[in-house]
Amino acid sequence: MSLTEQLTDILNSLGGFGPMAWLSLAFCGLLVAELFLIRSASPFRTRQWLAVLSVASLLIAALWSVVSPTRGFLFMHLLFVDNQAIYFQVITALAAILVLLYDLFTAFPSREKLEGFDNTVKSPQLPLEWYSLLIAMTLGLFLMTVSVNLLSIYLSIELVSICSYLLTALTTDRKASEGGIKYLLFGAVSSAIMLYGMSLLYGMTGTLDLTAESFGIELARQDAAVASVAVLLTLAGLFFKLAGVPFHVWTPDAYEAAPVPVAAFFSVAPKAAAVLVLMRLVTALPIDPPTTDALTGATTTSLQTPLAVLALAGILIGNLSALRQTDAKRLLAYSTIAHAGFLLVGVVAFNKAGFDAVLFYAGTYLFMSLAAFFLIDLLARANGTDLTISQFAGLGSKYPLLSIGLTVVMLALTGLPPTVGFTAKLLSFSALYDAYQHTGDNWLLALFILGLLNALISLVYYLKIPFLLFFRPGDSATTAEGNLAKPAVWLALGLVVPVLALFLKPEWLLQWVTGW
Repeated sequence: MSLTEQLTDILNSLGGFGPMAWLSLAFCGLLVAELFLIRSASPFRTRQWLAVLSVASLLIAALWSVVSPTRGFLFMHLLFVDNQAIYFQVITALAAILVLLYDLFTAFPSREKLEGFDNTVKSPQLPLEWYSLLIAMTLGLFLMTVSVNLLSIYLSIELVSICSYLLTALTTDRKASEGGIKYLLFGAVSSAIMLYGMSLLYGMTGTLDLTAESFGIELARQDAAVASVAVLLTLAGLFFKLAGVPFHVWTPDAYEAAPVPVAAFFSVAPKAAAVLVLMRLVTALPIDPPTTDALTGATTTSLQTPLAVLALAGILIGNLSALRQTDAKRLLAYSTIAHAGFLLVGVVAFNKAGFDAVLFYAGTYLFMSLAAFFLIDLLARANGTDLTISQFAGLGSKYPLLSIGLTVVMLALTGLPPTVGFTAKLLSFSALYDAYQHTGDNWLLALFILGLLNALISLVYYLKIPFLLFFRPGDSATTAEGNLAKPAVWLALGLVVPVLALFLKPEWLLQWVTGW
């Protein structure tokens, strides 16, 4: 390609790169705005302005992605914009907007005390830098969704990881520092493994472009075991962001250390972006088994069994570990590990129905996970206690709306009707069973049976909190503060509405997913 053609391609790519460029400008603008607002406005007004600017920036980025007509490759096959990328960008932006609003509402529950507010809530308040860091992390996630080159995938994952480490350790307490360091150490290991796998793939194929025809052909020429190991090593960074086994160890400590808005964002947005990159990587391999002696290497079939084993391990480890937890945030952390396994079920199916199920699952998990984190935090704030599960006893009668909403969300996370969690798991396991009938792989059957049986295991710990809310008396020594911001309450309860509505009308989301 000549220099003129390269420059023309770069100029033509700028239209599709608009949302990412806008988030880059928003990140810089928020840093500058923070410097000026700290000097000229009160703490509340500063936080309020930064939150409004952040939400506005994310809304513009999401709308820009949706209305932009640009589709196809950008910057000489470094990035690729398609409808799936836009779908996950919307999920990421919406998750960031919701956690920003929740943080703003809960940081200042009393609207009458706008100046000199004395926060009685025991949760640590996030510093002002978290707004710009969240925008930077969202930028990295946007880049992940459009990356189809191993170089751009690695750089975008590292941007997301660095922001994640900082957000985890941003507060001043010791637990946050410990959680951030653990997160950093595990992230460094997974990043090194991923980079080693990428170097192997480049050595085998001679290209970093996943969409290049030579990528799949050259991998198929390699020894099946060697090529499969190289791909699995490359998946290390993606499994780290997914909180998937065996790169899940950081999850409970990081979630426990991070403030609730940060942990809630971690539970949704990185998973959504990582699962899309995972689908792009596995679909870059040849679909059909090799039929000639020249092609004896890796195909999607050769990866199906290892991914099925990892998905099953994630479901089992996440659910069994959650049974022993006494802290609500750690319980939800292990829940996200299990749900990472459930997300992989659709990927393991390696068919269109499975990939559509992954898109549906990711879209609905946004509402389920954020609602769970918000409602649990609000109940703890209302009771003036920490997030220890035993402290929720007897709160059902004091806060019926919050308690009923949390019960609905826990049923959804379990996968029971009448919630959209049932629909999401039904679509995923239906696609998996179709794949088993096509391939006859016993590991797919094991994943199907044990994955469904794990719903019974998860029922035990998901309903632990609702059981305490309604069927156990509270501690008489604990006095409820009752100082909750109504906007935060309605925001959390509003997230429960799609959990029920999408069970009754799943086609609202399915038409969007399958139509793309």
